[in-house]
Amino acid sequence: MTAPALAAWHRIVERRQLSGLDALLADDVVFHSPVVHTPQRGKALTQQYLHAAFHVFFNDSFRYVREVSGADDAVLEFEVSIDGIVVNGVDMLHWNAQGQITEFKVMLRPLKAIQLIHQKMGALLAAKAPPAA
Repeated sequence: MTAPALAAWHRIVERRQLSGLDALLADDVVFHSPVVHTPQRGKALTQQYLHAAFHVFFNDSFRYVREVSGADDAVLEFEVSIDGIVVNGVDMLHWNAQGQITEFKVMLRPLKAIQLIHQKMGALLAAKAPPAA
């Protein structure tokens, strides 16, 4: 049985719609970016990062290729091709008893992919997070 928080995240990704994101994130959620040294704390900052990520990562090639999940956390491995570069990464999610995500960590490889994502995400975040998809 899939945890409600994980099922909700999968629905958001499959539909490419961020409309359920606000309810899914805990107010004190912490986002760990693969390129920013310090954790980004709070719902507003996490939403900014995830909104930008939706515009960078979620093209037709994005897919989760592996999932390992427990009672209150999951690791989701993904692959996506962006500008001819194959990006491999993991989303690590942790949720609370209320079914809200309290921690979201993204890890990427290879270095060329990290550099590309840094450039694209930086440009979107500098321009303020784009509106919800």
